Amino acid sequence: MSTVEQTIDVDVPLRTAYNQWTQFEEFPKFMEGVEEVRQTDDRHCHWRTKVAGVRREFDTEIVDQLPDERVAWRTVAGDVQQMGVVSFQPLDEAHTRVRLAMDVEPSGMAEKAADAMGVLDRRVKGDLKRFKGYIEEHGRESGGWRGRISPGGADSPDMTPRDDPGSTGLR
Repeated sequence: MSTVEQTIDVDVPLRTAYNQWTQFEEFPKFMEGVEEVRQTDDRHCHWRTKVAGVRREFDTEIVDQLPDERVAWRTVAGDVQQMGVVSFQPLDEAHTRVRLAMDVEPSGMAEKAADAMGVLDRRVKGDLKRFKGYIEEHGRESGGWRGRISPGGADSPDMTPRDDPGSTGLR
């Protein structure tokens, strides 16, 4: 398994950066190769990607989510094996450090060669740069989900719907 770690500072408050990251269906707007993310419930998403002409579909599960601190996930179905965590640290009232760490198991010769050449590191770095541009350009989040998902499967009783008072759907 390969480990990737990248960090970027964004010029928005912590709450804004965190809230935007919880909008998983917006990921194709700033993540290269991600064609679609469909959230199936508070814990699960279905992903469709196309990288170097290879299409993949897989499902992820949020295993730990603490508002304004972190979102951790793992794959649970499909031909992609990965797990990771994105964490958020306030630098001051208007700036946030976003750190992404993930373990990925490359499959096939092409992916293993690309991994050896640092392609995954560069892709994650690029995705974070595009996230920075996306959130800074908009200046505010497109929504937010402030619920708590605890490791081990028990959600805390303070689980709340989206921040957006007009929203009734998922994240």
